[in-house]
Amino acid sequence: MQRTADLHVASNRVLPAPAELLRELPASDAQSELVARARREIREVLFGADRRLLLIVGPCSIHDVDAGREYAQRLAALARGVAGRILVAMRVYFEKPRTTIGWKGLVMDPHLDGSADIPAGLRLARALLRDVLDLGLPTATELLDPITPQYLADLVCWSAIGARTTESQTHRQMASGLSMPIGFKNGTDGSVTAAIHAIQAARQPQTFLGVSTDGRASAVTTTGNPDCHVVLRGGRSGPNYGAEHVAAAARALADAGLAPAVVVDCSHDNSGKQPERQCDVLRDVVAQVAAGGRALVGAMLESNLEPGSQPFPAPPASLRRGVSITDACLGWADTERAVRETHARLAR
Repeated sequence: MQRTADLHVASNRVLPAPAELLRELPASDAQSELVARARREIREVLFGADRRLLLIVGPCSIHDVDAGREYAQRLAALARGVAGRILVAMRVYFEKPRTTIGWKGLVMDPHLDGSADIPAGLRLARALLRDVLDLGLPTATELLDPITPQYLADLVCWSAIGARTTESQTHRQMASGLSMPIGFKNGTDGSVTAAIHAIQAARQPQTFLGVSTDGRASAVTTTGNPDCHVVLRGGRSGPNYGAEHVAAAARALADAGLAPAVVVDCSHDNSGKQPERQCDVLRDVVAQVAAGGRALVGAMLESNLEPGSQPFPAPPASLRRGVSITDACLGWADTERAVRETHARLAR
């Protein structure tokens, strides 16, 4: 018989069932309580019950879990000092969308050598999320592969759907069943229309193909996720963090019958991919909030222990500690200065 399936498949390795990994690395009672509380507080910030600013800050991507833990320790201490006016969550990003090719994140390639040891990547990711929560710090990530949430989502307080996947039906369906607030980024062209459509779809009950906790293919039916909002990250047409852009996004959300909740991503096309410009974008965001901009409820910063980025692929032993291997980031000194400045400006 002529073979017609798997002609381009080199291997097919069975992963541990999600339930197995959750038993191996369970969430403690304290971790689960923090996740539930942080999700509630983020929801209250997003929809106006809490007037603090949501600030999602951390590395563009995690490739060194030890450096990630050190970053989390520093951020946790900083977060406690500004908690009266700023709700800080740490970016703990394990999956990276690629325009063409490139490193796809800790889950997909934890050893940084192309070996694609996904079971090890899932274990490292889950262990780091637990460590961050143990510091009292809410966690934030981008969920890219629709199977990943079964392994990690119980430890995630906020999640993004990226600019490349906001238009994806698969990701809108996935978001409809997720238990945390979700930020849909505007499309790569800068338009918020796709993000608004995504919110409308994710708020509705959906049925789609998925994986159960015991690893079996299943039909997943959801109730819809009411805690979705827009993230403005700029686009090919330029930045979109200004007051006029935020107001336009808020009007479009209201016209669609949705809560006008907007978070600004200070990186990506809003900073022209120049990490130091994130501080200028954040100052503009804070000025809008101080001027009474009620729709603007949060901001995102890409930040690491050290500034900039370093070329990759490269031998893992040659990599500089605390320097991004994906997008260039602010260093810790500038990050701490920006957060403390934001805290002071919000007092006024």
